Amino acid sequence: MTLSEAKTKQAQLAAEIRRHDHLYHVQARPVISDQEYDRLYRELVDLEKEFPSATTPDSPTQRVGGEPVKAFQQVRHLLPMLSLDNTYSQEEVRNFVRRAQKLLPDAKLTWTVEPKVDGLAVNLRYENGALVSGSTRGDGTTGDDITSNLKTIRSVPLRILAKGNPPPRVLEVRGEVYMTRTGFKKLNAERVAAGEEAFANPRNAAAGSLKQLDPRIVAKRPLGAIFYGTGQIEGEGLPATHQDLLHWLSERGFKTPEKIWLCLSETELLAAIDKLDKIRHDFEYETDGAVIKLNDLALREKAGYTAHAPRWAMAYKYAPEQAQTKLNGITIQVGRTGVLTPVAELEPVFLAGSTISRATLHNEDEIKRKDIRIGDTVTIEKAGEVIPAVVGVVQNKRPARAEAFDFVKHINGKCPVCGGAIRRDPQYVAWRCENLQCPAQATRRVEFFTARGALDIESVGGIVADKLVERGLVREPLDLFGLTVEALAVLNLGSEDAPRVFGGKNAEKAVQAIARAKTAPLSRWLFGLAIPEVGKTSATQLAAFHDTIEEVAGSSLLRDVIAYNEKTEQARQARRDKPEESQQLKKEAEEAAQRLLDAGFAEKSRRKNEKESGINTELGPVVARSVLDYFGSEAGRRVLRRMKELDIHPQSRKAAARREDLPLAGKTFVLTGTLPSMTREEAGGRIEALGGKVTGSVSKNTDYVLAGADAGSKLEKAQSLGVKILDEAEFLKMSLKITRS
Repeated sequence: MTLSEAKTKQAQLAAEIRRHDHLYHVQARPVISDQEYDRLYRELVDLEKEFPSATTPDSPTQRVGGEPVKAFQQVRHLLPMLSLDNTYSQEEVRNFVRRAQKLLPDAKLTWTVEPKVDGLAVNLRYENGALVSGSTRGDGTTGDDITSNLKTIRSVPLRILAKGNPPPRVLEVRGEVYMTRTGFKKLNAERVAAGEEAFANPRNAAAGSLKQLDPRIVAKRPLGAIFYGTGQIEGEGLPATHQDLLHWLSERGFKTPEKIWLCLSETELLAAIDKLDKIRHDFEYETDGAVIKLNDLALREKAGYTAHAPRWAMAYKYAPEQAQTKLNGITIQVGRTGVLTPVAELEPVFLAGSTISRATLHNEDEIKRKDIRIGDTVTIEKAGEVIPAVVGVVQNKRPARAEAFDFVKHINGKCPVCGGAIRRDPQYVAWRCENLQCPAQATRRVEFFTARGALDIESVGGIVADKLVERGLVREPLDLFGLTVEALAVLNLGSEDAPRVFGGKNAEKAVQAIARAKTAPLSRWLFGLAIPEVGKTSATQLAAFHDTIEEVAGSSLLRDVIAYNEKTEQARQARRDKPEESQQLKKEAEEAAQRLLDAGFAEKSRRKNEKESGINTELGPVVARSVLDYFGSEAGRRVLRRMKELDIHPQSRKAAARREDLPLAGKTFVLTGTLPSMTREEAGGRIEALGGKVTGSVSKNTDYVLAGADAGSKLEKAQSLGVKILDEAEFLKMSLKITRS
């Protein structure tokens, strides 16, 4: 066989296998046996082995997964992947429909209802019909490039099926990757048998699978994908309605929701939601709600978007499932900050796909409010169908001798872990262990540090964190970076009488994950360090305005936030008795405010019931002071020293991705008004992808103002300062010219 003949044969075999993949994994109607499919696949493997140059990137053999990657690259979504507004109320669904009708008063609105798949949102990009990249939603504007992992999923087409006209030059298809119900149960059984921690639910299992750096592991996971929308498109002849779009995608090889309702009224919408609730447990994937969408795609663009969600779609969430069971006992856990949290120990009960034996009781006040007693029959539910919680007591089943629960007496007035003193924290309605050296706090800090939302260090949470602290291998999170495979491999996760070692394979995986965490972005480090008052949102905002952790530690911006608020308050207090001092303080406050405005860290606002303007900052004085106090303390300085010794230098995503030759590097834009065909978020995404910076206020340092309809004071100030003003057409022309050059 010649190479030319081999290429022809390869194309025939690949097309035939893709057809059978589509029939089996998408349409669920195979036409050949597994043995016949395996024969075709083996023939293709043998052919490509003999003629390697005949192998194509979209060959079915490329699904098996290549070598592990060192870390995921970041992908910028040119069209943001927005979340949907949620509701549990049918009345809110009616209000949503009425709001849409007010936005589109002359239009006859039709709606679709489809299952809300409980998976991980992904974006697939096809160019000229071939899959070129796939990414996660991430924060909506930037996600992880997981192309290699997505290629292992057989319901993800490597090439769009031909249907008459050539495929669009660019087509982004969006959907959810999920783990099948049966696959989830089997995978968890295998993990438990291997001594590994079971996944909490199918969604976590799917997300954890796609976060694997080795595609060969992902290829073994029972993952599927379902598609329901599009992102960027460059092409013609596309459908005009959502219903037709799903049919169009299905014809081209994409698995779409197996059930969709077209609704002409509120009544039909609510009926469809109820019908879906009755059949959703028969699907192969978990679903926790219904997605309502405006059917006409052109009307969607007219309806537009809020800052966070489309105005033409909403997710209706079904009420969590409930079950009754006996409360056998209450244990008190100690968290990373010393907070004592009560946990219900339950008679095991099956609920929403899993067996529940523990549930949160939140705090002492919640136990008193609900009058929960040991021995009670309680009602539990999964909040969001994930976290079990006790929601009430079945009073007519209460035992005669059940006593009111006394939180402090239950733990003998001391920390249940270290025996240290406890005190009531009125701000957080909780009891707290005051011993900073409490082993439980060390364990929880390590768990928090390694969690998916923080440094995402797989395999070092739960019992592993407990044992690392218990055995003295780790006292604080940064000690993790000194662990070796040898030390971890012999870690006893059991007892002295019944030892269960961590094992070499698990140890290697954990050490690799710890090493990867060194390169995690600044926002994750700021969150993972558990700085008081700093949550995920504030950590992200801090990283948006600082390049390194050292910059955050000595931030002049945070000092200006504190100074502005302090000077403003002092000036207000001195206004009557010390007018001269008040004017000086006001001047100092205004100088701090201007620095914040120039940096894009704040926006001007009109103070309520006052004539003068103030400023709104992304981060307030409480967070600012907490961050500076933390890094100014001995503990914070020690963290910075240790990170330097360990060669850990977290950077913001912008700093890590910065290249001096980006075409808009150093250019500052301000957006104002309503643009004809894109949201401000989309325009801002384009600017930042090209190296530019978007700020909230116009100053002499602004290079361009992108202005749309109903632009207000920002446009006027730009004109007065002589700043270059662009309309959308000029901006698109500029960005396209830059992109092509």
